[in-house]
Parts: sequence; C-alpha cells; structure tokens
Amino acid sequence: MEEQLSLEFLRVVENAAIAAARTMGFGDRHKADEVAVEAMRRTMDQVEMDGTIVIGEGERDEAPMLYIGEKVGLATHAPKALFPTVDIAVDPLEGTNLCATGANNAIAVLAASERGGLLHAPDIYMEKIVVGPSCKGAVELDAPVADNLKSVAKRLDRDVEDLVVMVLDRPRHEKLIADIRAVGARIRLIGDGDLSAGISAAVVGTGVHMVMGTGGAPEGVLTAAALRCLNGQILARLVLHKPQDAERMERMGLSDIRRVYDTNDLAPGKKIIFACCGVTDGNLLKGVRFFGEGIRTSSMILTLDERQVRFIDSVRLEKRPDIRVRFN
Repeated sequence: MEEQLSLEFLRVVENAAIAAARTMGFGDRHKADEVAVEAMRRTMDQVEMDGTIVIGEGERDEAPMLYIGEKVGLATHAPKALFPTVDIAVDPLEGTNLCATGANNAIAVLAASERGGLLHAPDIYMEKIVVGPSCKGAVELDAPVADNLKSVAKRLDRDVEDLVVMVLDRPRHEKLIADIRAVGARIRLIGDGDLSAGISAAVVGTGVHMVMGTGGAPEGVLTAAALRCLNGQILARLVLHKPQDAERMERMGLSDIRRVYDTNDLAPGKKIIFACCGVTDGNLLKGVRFFGEGIRTSSMILTLDERQVRFIDSVRLEKRPDIRVRFN
C-alpha cells in the first residue's frame, strides 16, 4: 500500500495546498477551506484505491464533501476492481485562519492506513502532550507540568530554561502557560496549527521540544500517524465540553472518557502513509510559491513500513515553449 499510494497522496496534498494558497490573505477562511476540500476530493477520486474517510470535515449533514464515512477513490466508479482498501484522515487546510491572514504554518494534510489503522475520533477537544523520539516514555499526561519539563530536559541533556514548548494561544491555556513559565521554559504561542507543531516537535532542528495543551481530536489522530513514522510520542485524552460530545464519542464507539491514548492507540495501523504540503511558510515546509515559469511546492511524505521520510520540492512548469528550470 505504501509504495503504491504514497506519491499519489503527495499529489493530493499538493493540489489542496495550491488551491488554498491562491486564497492566501483574502481574509476568507471558509473560502480557503472550501477550495482545499474540493481540490483534495477531486484528486483523491482519481487514485486507484477503495478509500473511506474516517476523519474529515465533519458529518455528512455538515460537510458536503470529505465527510466521515464518504467513499473516495476510483473504486467508487469501478466497484469490481481490486484496489487497496484504505482508511483516510484528512485536514485539507490545517490553519484556515493562518491562510486567510497570510500567517505561517498553514498546511494541507492527509494520513492513510489499512482498514482499522486510524482511531475514529469524534470532532471534539483532546488534551495532548507531544515529544520527539529522544523523550518517548519521559512524560505523563497527568504529571505536573514541572515534572514533565524536567524529564524532557534530562533526556535532551539540557537545562529546562533551554526548552521551547509550543502552546495554542487560547484562554483555556492560561494556567498551563503560567506553569511553564514558572519552571523557566520558553514558550512559542501559536494562533492555530497544533498538528504542524506536533510534527515539528518530532523533527530535530526545528527548535521545538514539546507541544502541550488542548486541541482538536482529529488533529491528534493525524499527529499520531506522523509520529508513528517519525518515532515520536503523543499522549492524549478526549475532553467533553458539551453534552453532545458524549453522543459523538458513542457514535464513534468510544466510551471511556478517562482513557489516556498513546501513539499506537490513535494510529495502530501496520502500514501508514502521512503526507503534508506547505500552504504558507512554516517551521518544516515552505509555502506554495507562484512565479512566471510555474508553481513550486514543499512537501513531506512519511511511510511507516518502509521507514522513509521524504522532503519533496516540486516545480510544476507552465506549458510554454520558452520555460526554463532554475536551480535555487
């Protein structure tokens, strides 16, 4: 599955990113998301697979495209063909506000696995801690903030004051931010994009050592898929804010609201593909660039079974006879 579909999924996230990037800075987050969804779905329906959306833009009544349970791929047009069956989690535009304002770290994202390889997470909040490979097993979701920071610092052989923790800039994180500052660690507050932040924490050289706080559960599953491939760790627990959240959990077959999910619980698949493409410039990927000769994109493709991490710089050339390819 990984060898057959990884480059196809690269095309899927590239097309979504390009479509979203054309709306960058327009101030219309809904339009940016809409064009990314349409481009992603249109491209996925050209892929030789029997795909099912397990994490998407919402439930069928709320999302006309890429809703949970939607079938995608060429199998929808050729039901008798023997295409690989895959579960797919998507975030066509992670960071809709970031794209709308032209801010950093908006990306188009897709994760896929064999059937049953991704947790069917409801669209509710999730408490999370994300660390890289060196710090696996060093943190606990219910441990005091100071203890987790000291454990990470010890694993990385540095002082707590040298750590950088990414946190979503939200009122609900006021105490968390105060606790981190009390220990002396540095904080990078972000307006959106905790999925992008989670990936950065698992890649050496990004300057991010840890992600903490409460964000979306679907983004938690996507983060887990990437971390399975990058050998990082996410610990997470679903958070109920509204009465209907319990109903959403029940529809997804989840009942234990106190359960702490580890990386393998959120993304248990044996074959996983994770693909993302930068929409705006970020910690890992450059955004889409439009120029006279074509369009340039920056993407990352991860595969679990093949243990491959690929950073891909692509140029789509305009169909003109005088086009020149530049190396820079």
